[in-house]
Amino acid sequence: GDILDDYSRTDGVWILTRNKQFYETNNEKECADKCEAERNFTCRAFLFTRKKLQCLTLAENAKMTVTFASTDTVLYEKIIYLMQCKRGIGTDYRGTEAKTQRGIPCQKWAEKMPHKPNYTPEKHPNAGLEENYCRNPDADENGPWCYTTDPAMRFDYCAIPECEDQCMQCNGEDYHGEVSRTESGLECQRWDVQEPHMHGFILKHYPEKDLKMNYCRNPDGELRPWCFTTNPNKRWEYCNIPRCTTPPPVSGLDSQCLSGRGVDYRGRIAITESGNACQHWNTQFPHKHGWVPDRYPCKGLEGNYCRNPDGEKKPWCYTTNSNIRWEYCTIPPCDRTEQGIAGMNNVPVQAPLTEECYRGKGQSYRGTTSVTVSGKKCQAWSSMFPHRHIKTPERFPDADLRDNYCRNPDGDSSPWCFTTDPNTIWEYCKLKRCNDHAQE
Repeated sequence: GDILDDYSRTDGVWILTRNKQFYETNNEKECADKCEAERNFTCRAFLFTRKKLQCLTLAENAKMTVTFASTDTVLYEKIIYLMQCKRGIGTDYRGTEAKTQRGIPCQKWAEKMPHKPNYTPEKHPNAGLEENYCRNPDADENGPWCYTTDPAMRFDYCAIPECEDQCMQCNGEDYHGEVSRTESGLECQRWDVQEPHMHGFILKHYPEKDLKMNYCRNPDGELRPWCFTTNPNKRWEYCNIPRCTTPPPVSGLDSQCLSGRGVDYRGRIAITESGNACQHWNTQFPHKHGWVPDRYPCKGLEGNYCRNPDGEKKPWCYTTNSNIRWEYCTIPPCDRTEQGIAGMNNVPVQAPLTEECYRGKGQSYRGTTSVTVSGKKCQAWSSMFPHRHIKTPERFPDADLRDNYCRNPDGDSSPWCFTTDPNTIWEYCKLKRCNDHAQE
């Protein structure tokens, strides 16, 4: 790739630095070469002036010193020195964390007290052993560490968070990394091309989903990131993205009361509006379901508390009454205005919520399955690509035609969807009929 891809660019900025070296170069790439080859100090950034074609390699970056405006100057900072997170076991971590996970300050790598180090800047010149910053010169599986300033503790590990573009939180809906192979090793197809597989997942229809290059993404609420493959015989496959070890982001401040649809509700109400006790999310009795806590780690599916994992009208739960599969819960609103709106919209809905099965013809199915019987991805109902159609959310307002979830708006024999394969207009979905009498 381009050498400048390893740098973050800022126009019109100059930084004040003591350690610098002047060079005459013709362009930014030549200046980057000088930075890579710098032996007088660790080059963390460089300045390039277009008019004078002047190149300054720098020991500091904007995080370490003062910046000020300067026309015609471009600052390039090495991304690796700006990152305060680690990728994998962190052998390339070059951040400035300088205390251990217990809060003990680190000993400088060049010092001999209170501990005589085995790893020194002289012995390991490429390991980034500067100052007293946490590093991983020996590829320790537990990540970056340092010698401590406590005589009773020779070394300890540092609490460096993982870079989220290298791992996934939750179900990877916000994954923006650059993994571009599937779990079986197939190369991913670019999102902006239609070969070997034509599809409807294009940037214009999914502007928020970061469908760049051929990187694995999760634009449709799957269990984890996936991609179409470059193998004509394998339409799509999941990607093997490791789960982040750092905990997922916490819910909002209003999570103890009902705000909006209550997607962020994390309170402890565990009874439905008609008085039925809620079934525990991690059990399959009396009702079998697909909302398993391990599969959806960021939906707050703990205990038997009311939740809204699928964007329904308000929080709900499966009930412990074998005759009533699920019901909404009564959650106190965060303000009176929302309470009034909730009251106006409190129309009884007879459809079961997210189920992995359907009843009757499936007209009441409100699950999140978006795959057909042959494994094809569903086209979004609001999209006209690759298939133009009249089954739109506006024409069928009661059919819950959300995203690309399987539905039955026209009374067909079971839930179906238009597919993202231009050669197949529609197919029935990969769903089973509910066994209503199984528990009896």
